[in-house]
Order: sequence, then C-alpha cells, then structure tokens
Amino acid sequence: MSGNEIFLDTNTCIYLLNGNKILADFLQGQEIFISIISEIELFAYKRSNLNSTEILKDFIQSVEVVNLDQTIKSITIEIRRAFKLKLPDSIIAASAISNNLPFITADKAFKLLKNWI
Repeated sequence: MSGNEIFLDTNTCIYLLNGNKILADFLQGQEIFISIISEIELFAYKRSNLNSTEILKDFIQSVEVVNLDQTIKSITIEIRRAFKLKLPDSIIAASAISNNLPFITADKAFKLLKNWI
C-alpha cells in the first residue's frame, strides 16, 4: 500500500459516475478500490445517468475490485453480529477493513462502524 489508495462505497461511485467534480478532484491520483458487491450494485442501479454500460465497464476496469475471501467473510460475520448492518453493507465495510483502506461513503449506516473503519 502506497498511501494513495482509497476504498469507495457504492453511493460514492454513483456520485463520481454522475459527474461530481469535487469528488473527482479529490480522487485524482488515488488508486480506487471497491467491493465486488459495489460492482454488482452499480450494474443493477437504474436511477441515474448510469444508463451507459460502457462508461460503467470503463470505470470497473479502472478500479481494483475486491473479491470475497475468508478474512472478509469473517469480518462480515463480526459486523453483522455486532451492528446488524445489511449484508451487502457489511461485506463492503469488511472489504475496506480487511484491506486496511480509508473508506468513503455517504451512507449514514456506516457511522456505527466509526471505530472500525
């Protein structure tokens, strides 16, 4: 890890893909990581300008997608037991925690994990 890595939640990806300039400027030069769950959610998302599959495919190719492994599964179970977060959110958070990456989200549910992430 070089210190230029950052982990994005699905909602942050949506803001970025919808043209949020402040976020785009902030992420300039960062290596971006997302969960496999976010990739799935992005392709299933239908309420924004994400109708261009090519733009989404290009975005996914430009980031590092974190797949599930045993560590992420174990942390997910801990988060679900302790905080009762939804399973997708628990997996996303566990992916950031497992990779020891700073996490950007606008989802208030993650406030429960402020000492974890």
